[in-house]
Amino acid sequence: MPRLLRSAFSVKSVLSGLLVVVACAASCKRDGGTRAAYDPASATAVQSQLTVLRDSADIKWQAMLASDDQKISLTRLLLRELRQQPGANAAQLQALGAANDRLKARRYTQTALPSARIDAYDAAQDSLLHAVYPVAAPGGAAPTENARNFVEGLQQLDAGVASFRIQYDRAAKQYNAYLALHQADVAHFGGKYAVPQPLPLFELGPGQ
Repeated sequence: MPRLLRSAFSVKSVLSGLLVVVACAASCKRDGGTRAAYDPASATAVQSQLTVLRDSADIKWQAMLASDDQKISLTRLLLRELRQQPGANAAQLQALGAANDRLKARRYTQTALPSARIDAYDAAQDSLLHAVYPVAAPGGAAPTENARNFVEGLQQLDAGVASFRIQYDRAAKQYNAYLALHQADVAHFGGKYAVPQPLPLFELGPGQ
């Protein structure tokens, strides 16, 4: 065989061998390299969006708690105002104040929203306010301007409870929907990212 032909044949053999190696590597990656082919940037993007959605839900939750804390504080101020009035029933007002101070310890948490606990908290707060209002404004007439302002403030805050819960549920549902949509990406979390969990809702689900 002429030298030129042998050289051309040798180059062709080498190229053919390289093509076989590349083809084999690509085939192996397709067949058994699913985890190796996974793009870490995808997990980062999903985690980033989950963080944004979770922050939105947390902001709604904190706004709701701030309103509830304000209601408890206003009740405390109202009872203090009433204790300063002539003829005040000190024992009754003290009992109402103690019940008000126990509310935060009985309140639900963002990670635990069983309907029974929500109902129990709402019942305790409603019962307290229904006991406070007649004392604060018997016959609809508060003894002082401060007392009247406190009562009106409590009524406004109490009327806004449902709105705060709806806003939180809406944000939590967006987070949960995105989380469910990207379970494949979430499955790759670990080490760098904690595995996220769905957020509980105030809305009653099936069987509740």
